Amino acid sequence: MSVGITILSTSWRLQQRLGHRKYSSLLRNKAFINGAWVDSKDGQKFLVKNPSTGEELGDVPDMGAREAESAIEHAYEAFQSWKHTTAKWRSQILRKWFNLVTENQEELARLLTAENGKTLAEAEGEVGYGASFLEWFSEEAKRNYGDVVPSPARNKRMLFIRQPIGVAAMITPWNFPNAMITRKVGAALAAGCTAVVKPGEDTPLSALALAELAEQAGVPPGVLNIVTCGRENAPAIGKVFCESPLVSAISFTGSTQTGKHLLQMSASTVKKTSMELGGNAPFIVFDSADVDAAVAGAVGSKFRGTGQTCICPNRIFAQSGIYEEFCAKLSTAVSKLVTGDGRSPGTSVGPMINERAVEKVERHIEDAVAHGAKVLTGGKRHKLGGSFFEPTVVRDVPREAVVCSEETFGPLAPVIKFNSEEEVLSLANFTRVGLAGYFYSRDMSQVWRVAEGLEVGMVGINETAISADCIAFGGVKESGLGREGSKYGLEEYSEIKYLCFGV
Repeated sequence: MSVGITILSTSWRLQQRLGHRKYSSLLRNKAFINGAWVDSKDGQKFLVKNPSTGEELGDVPDMGAREAESAIEHAYEAFQSWKHTTAKWRSQILRKWFNLVTENQEELARLLTAENGKTLAEAEGEVGYGASFLEWFSEEAKRNYGDVVPSPARNKRMLFIRQPIGVAAMITPWNFPNAMITRKVGAALAAGCTAVVKPGEDTPLSALALAELAEQAGVPPGVLNIVTCGRENAPAIGKVFCESPLVSAISFTGSTQTGKHLLQMSASTVKKTSMELGGNAPFIVFDSADVDAAVAGAVGSKFRGTGQTCICPNRIFAQSGIYEEFCAKLSTAVSKLVTGDGRSPGTSVGPMINERAVEKVERHIEDAVAHGAKVLTGGKRHKLGGSFFEPTVVRDVPREAVVCSEETFGPLAPVIKFNSEEEVLSLANFTRVGLAGYFYSRDMSQVWRVAEGLEVGMVGINETAISADCIAFGGVKESGLGREGSKYGLEEYSEIKYLCFGV
């Protein structure tokens, strides 16, 4: 089959799956390197499937180390000119990219739902969220300020300037295939860096669509590169990213275990690293809380993306005074959630990404029940089959259960009873990770104590929708290094240079 027929066939299949006509201009089934759409050197491809139906959406290049090295070389070459562009010009390019993403929000959302499974409403929200980082960093590009330092000597003038660090290699996850790319790439390009991105193997189509819009916005060849690969080739590409002397920064979003491995490999070339790793978020409801608000917050955060987000509550603690009321209301609310294909109207919870994810949720539920927990609603695979799983609430979970120490990443809400503030802070902090935490309380003194006492990078107080382009996203302990978004996001892609003038 010729290349032209292959592209046409894949385009046709995707358009049939997604059910709209406008998408053909964004459809890409090749990787994007140095401004060109290319296949892998050996012609190998891997399939992208819809997790709701199992249907094949198309195939993309299954690249390896050679293609990663080529992309890095082109990014390094492009950096030699991109770093000398003005902040205003980079700002204008990013703004054009933002405008194009916004104009194509519906088409991007349909594609995202098709390959990821989340509902169309959530997908449209993610695309809007992702676009906001392009807008934010288009503005921050012009504010990457240095400092003038009061000199201790009369004959010297001292100042700091910020300069782009170089080529940034990025590995992004499948659960936010649009926003995790724009949050990283937007900051890198604003700072004057070039980027090589390896998107999650389950969701490469959203990445390629973003590259198409970046090209339309005027991002020069080599400044943004997308290297696609299947699961088997991912370690080889990660190794190239970490060990290449042409790469100056590594940015990764994913599991703590993988992040540690990337850090070890990056040590050989002493790269700047930004790691957004696993979480085990506590969600605490105190006796003084508005229970109805806490239930709404727990449901909205826990089951967003079918529970497959790094900041969703993983351990729900309810104080003894409101425990029974909270468990009953939470169970009732969760039982009303509608599971189904993300493209179907009325669906509130989509499928899990794959069979491995389903098996992990089953294992956590079985372990909790074996330790004495009680399933209030859900608890098993959904009648729709495939990777659908019933939204689940389990009460009376003991601290010995594996769900208390291991991130589930699925539609399981385990509820744990506690008696005192001191007890729950000890339980919440008894983990090696610390990304996000939430609590509900109307006691203002308690609010300050708990907000300061939780060992996490981000705290939601009577609120669970904490993400935004202007906030510093990141964690403490083994949840990662560095921050993304906000004015601090540029720091991950720039270096401070000290200048001393004799006068």
